[in-house]
Amino acid sequence: MENIVFSHYSVMKEESIDSLAIKEDGIYVDCTSGGGGHSLEIVKRLKGGRLICIDQDDAALQALKNRLAGYEDRYTAVKSNFSNVAEVLKSLQITAIDGALLDLGVSSYQLDTAERGFSYMKDAPLDMRMDQSQPFSAYNVVNEYSENELKRVLYNWGEEKFAPQIARAIVKRREQQAIESTLELSDLIKDALPAKAKVGGHHPAKRSFQAIRIEVNKELDIIEPTLRALAGLLAPGGRLSVITFHSLEDRITKQTFASLMKGCTCPPSFPVCVCGNRPSVKAIEKGRAPSDRELEENPRSRSARLRSIEKL
Repeated sequence: MENIVFSHYSVMKEESIDSLAIKEDGIYVDCTSGGGGHSLEIVKRLKGGRLICIDQDDAALQALKNRLAGYEDRYTAVKSNFSNVAEVLKSLQITAIDGALLDLGVSSYQLDTAERGFSYMKDAPLDMRMDQSQPFSAYNVVNEYSENELKRVLYNWGEEKFAPQIARAIVKRREQQAIESTLELSDLIKDALPAKAKVGGHHPAKRSFQAIRIEVNKELDIIEPTLRALAGLLAPGGRLSVITFHSLEDRITKQTFASLMKGCTCPPSFPVCVCGNRPSVKAIEKGRAPSDRELEENPRSRSARLRSIEKL
């Protein structure tokens, strides 16, 4: 673990750091610190401030420690899922923060390390766990979910229109033997699709692998409550920035931010507001895309979007 090379391109680094409007003495949270690319840019700007770095991947935390060497007096690293941010900050006796960053992407290290089982291009055991201390993996989804459950996962989390065909093929195959490897699953998905679906565009297994990964790590379920918790922790003028990578994440982020900006929860039929709720935040970034230069350097950034809000 000490010598691990954690390769990760920090997506929209300049834009996201700028969106936080960092104060030298502020308290910030990098909720998905990964290899530390964004975290490093934050601690460089601190003098008297503090950065709390959260990640659930041991490899990421080791890479973070290596990258932030020399800045130990400016940050605290915590192994946890970002959904536990309120509990993490409470344990550190922090009641308010000046900013938080949430990068919802899978790291290049996780994608490119075959044995982690995230890639449909490299053979490995079915895994896809971001926190490898957790027992539930892609193997459990693929081999234990019912056909209807598989269809739900593939359609809802992968927006895969051929979910019924793929789910049926998975169930039929595992009746003979368990599906154990990524390439075995990838080939099975490819064979289950009609010929027209395999011409051009994305790899035939991309949507399904995304869906299974989301299910394993419960990625979408935790976004809205985490955003609301972070917004509640922001001090006046504090900012929350989120980098999303696909339409499902972005939709949840956009809708949650819109709700916080609206404030009022009265039904549309009410002629006047009776709930008394007022907007708690305002928009700073509304779905900004990566620069052309970044897209040339890192094509994986193409679907990224940056959204930011500021506490009123």
